Amino acid sequence: MKLSFYKYQGTGNDFVLIDNRQHIFSKNDTKLVRQLCDRKFGIGADGLILLENDDAHDFKMVYYNSDGNESTMCGNGGRCIVAFANFLGIINRETTFVAIDGTHYATIEGDVVNLQMQEVTEIETHADYVFLDTGSPHHVTFSENISQIDIKTEGAAIRYGAPYFEEGANVNFVKKLSDAEFRVRTYERGVEDETLSCGTGVTAVALAMHHLKETASTHVVLQVEGGMLEVSFERVGTSYKNIFLKGKATQVFKGEILC
Repeated sequence: MKLSFYKYQGTGNDFVLIDNRQHIFSKNDTKLVRQLCDRKFGIGADGLILLENDDAHDFKMVYYNSDGNESTMCGNGGRCIVAFANFLGIINRETTFVAIDGTHYATIEGDVVNLQMQEVTEIETHADYVFLDTGSPHHVTFSENISQIDIKTEGAAIRYGAPYFEEGANVNFVKKLSDAEFRVRTYERGVEDETLSCGTGVTAVALAMHHLKETASTHVVLQVEGGMLEVSFERVGTSYKNIFLKGKATQVFKGEILC
């Protein structure tokens, strides 16, 4: 069969987007998802996203990692599906949609999407890292030699090691550039490699840096391998609320693939 698709990217984090409002795509076919995301035998992407109807929201987001498994929230994927919904004429300048971690609000202006993330009520501080969940679980650690580090090797060692083991966590290596700017490189579980950007990852880094008092700002700029992202938030007691992830999300191409 021929499958129509669109390719989107948000700061280099790339996704196959499929309009599944008519249920044309089998949601249980992990082998097909894996094949479509394969960079040599398929389209090539860090993940695949289905846009579906939802009775209570503008649309529903269903996200798969490139390993074929449905996964937790993807921030850049969330920004890309907002751009996709705008392209399809489902939404105009703002939207409310539902994903695996609940309801999200977002605005879009040109190719810039500002996505509201879930509140964070707990941050675990350890001797040499911070752990928190921003829709996906994230390990955040400092690395002064961030340019030279072997992200795939060192990230995998942490992702599969204690206390995460098979369930795993995404791993973010951080270098402070100024009070309100940080460089981030991320190893993503499910991709099992470094990605050029991770939306939930930079969100986790921004909150972790504020929690550790490495920044006093509630508007943080994150430099990733694929560009720049911004995270803004409010600190309310020990929780973080009104968290927004902002950056470009663009359509790369559309096509058909035999599958």
